[in-house]
Formats: sequence, C-alpha cells, structure tokens
Amino acid sequence: MDTTDDILIQRLRETQGIGMLIGQAPVFRQAIAQIPSIAQSDGTVLISGETGTGKELVARAIHYLSPRAAFPFIAVNCGALPDTLLEDELFGHERGAFTDAQLRQPGLIAQGEKGTLFLDEVGTLSGRAQAALLRVLQDRTFRMLGSRREERADVRFVAATNGPLGQMVESGAFRADLFYRLRVFTISLPTLRDRREDIPLLAAHFLKKHASSDRPELQFSPAAWAALLTSDWPGNIRELEHAILRAARVCQTNHIEVEDLGLPPTSQHSTPSVPPVSSTVSPFNSLKKLSVEAFERDYLTQLLTAHHGNVSQAALAAGKDRRELGRLLKKHHLDPKAFAPAPPRQTSSG
Repeated sequence: MDTTDDILIQRLRETQGIGMLIGQAPVFRQAIAQIPSIAQSDGTVLISGETGTGKELVARAIHYLSPRAAFPFIAVNCGALPDTLLEDELFGHERGAFTDAQLRQPGLIAQGEKGTLFLDEVGTLSGRAQAALLRVLQDRTFRMLGSRREERADVRFVAATNGPLGQMVESGAFRADLFYRLRVFTISLPTLRDRREDIPLLAAHFLKKHASSDRPELQFSPAAWAALLTSDWPGNIRELEHAILRAARVCQTNHIEVEDLGLPPTSQHSTPSVPPVSSTVSPFNSLKKLSVEAFERDYLTQLLTAHHGNVSQAALAAGKDRRELGRLLKKHHLDPKAFAPAPPRQTSSG
C-alpha cells in the first residue's frame, strides 16, 4: 500500500511532469522521501549533487507540494551573474539608482512574493553577494538599489550546489553563517552511477518522451542496453536524456544502436560501479540482474505494443498466466492503458 509521501510524489509527477523523479533505487528513494514533509515547512533548503542529478527538479517538487504552490517559482543561476548584476536581479532598483536605470524595476525577491526563489550554484557567490544574501535570510528584509526603504522578503529560499560547500567553509571561501542559514533542511542527490538499477526506467521514460509518434516500435538493441547500463554518465540523468533524445532522432531503423547514442568513447563499456548488495553478491551478479530487468521491460513494452495493451492476449502470446504477467507489469510500472489505441476523434457535423 502506498504511503502518503508516495501518493504526494506520484501526484507531483502527474501534475508537473517531472520525469527525473522516476526511480526505485533505495538510495534515490531515501533522498526524495523527505520532499513532501520538507515542503510543508518554510525553512531554507540546501540541495547538493553533481551536475545533471535533478537539483532544480527537486526544488520545483518542494515548491509545488508546498502551501506556496499557487505563487511563482523563480530560478536564478548565481554563477552566471556578476556581483552588481546579481544584487540588481535579486533586489531590483529605483529609477536613477545608476546611469541606465530609466525606470523602477522590482527584483526577483519582489517578483517571487509568496513563492519560492531557487538559487542555483550558490557556491559561486562572491563574498559581497554572500553578505547581501545573508542579510536577507537573517532579517527577511531587503532594499532595492537606490532606495532607503526596507521591504519585506516574503519568499522561500531553496539553494543548490554541485560543489563541497562544507569544504569551502573550512577554507574560508564560503561564509559559515550563510552556510548554516541555507541548510535548515538538506537533500543530497545520488549520481546515476550510484543508482544504475534506475537506468532502464529512466531510459524507457525518455524514449517514450522523445520518440516521434509515428515510431512507437522504436527500441534499444541489446548492445545499446549494455552501453546504457555500463556507461559512466558523468553528466548523470541530463546526459542520459540527451543521449536518448539524439538516438531517437538519428536512428535509421527500429533498433537504437550504440553509435546512435553518441556516447564519448571513454564512457562506453566502462567498468560499472555497481556496489554489491552484500559480501556474498558480486558486481557481476548485480549487473546481470540489471540486464535481466532491462530485457524484461523491453520485452513487455514490445508485447503490450503488439497487442495494444490487451493483457489477456499478451499473456497468451507470451505463454504466461495472466496474473503472473500482471505482476511483471506492476514490477516495471507499465500501464497497459498507455498502449491502447487512441479513441477516434469526434467530428462535428454541419
């Protein structure tokens, strides 16, 4: 039976279309399990993880499951803005605050009132910008550039970093007081290398998302599956999606091959870092399990496609009991209804 958190996360997937929250790996489930409870608080959140692990998607998840969901979600890349421009972006300016300030311009804090402000790459902030942000977090007030009036900052702050902020604090590169203000709640996202068992689910999702509607039979060849399962994926889930997007566009047959994925030579067929489940289970067995699961999902997808989602016909063709096939479909999160032919469009007469 689903827990309340599971139901909320499923609702989030359905309403916001956040595909990167797909996964069953324990390390991933543990990381996202706290999202619904964190969302109900108004404390700051620090999300850490390598590039491409889905930090902004988690930030959006927190926002859309929170009481602030009806208000704006605004993302700002701290690393892309210089000091003066960052303060202008966050706080806004009054007319005449500087040479080119012809009109009064509210900043992102004001634009995101009652909503969520997502600060990506927060570790790149300069000392000056860190001090400015700290004042906002401490006092919940700010001043527009060129103004003497204090304004209230009614916005929730969620920050993200792909670097070791704790080490930056120790070296003096990041303010300790700001670090502790940002990390009231923390979420650490695993790399794709640490959740390889989720690759088949993610790959199937991205293939369905990016394959053109006139090629429903497109699938991965065994060699392509092997490449997907054993590649290093330094760009994590984002890199996986881009590889599948490319493959769906350049593939000339119904089978995606390794070369269609466009993976760098150094990332193909590398030694997988699949951790043993216990001291008696080897990485070989773990990888074998992943390959079997990938085969099962690919086979079931083809089976349901061929029989238009009819489970009884699919079970007969596969030589399996209908209930047994149903359990396999549930295991791989495959909904037969998704393979049923679309109903004919209603045409109006006259």
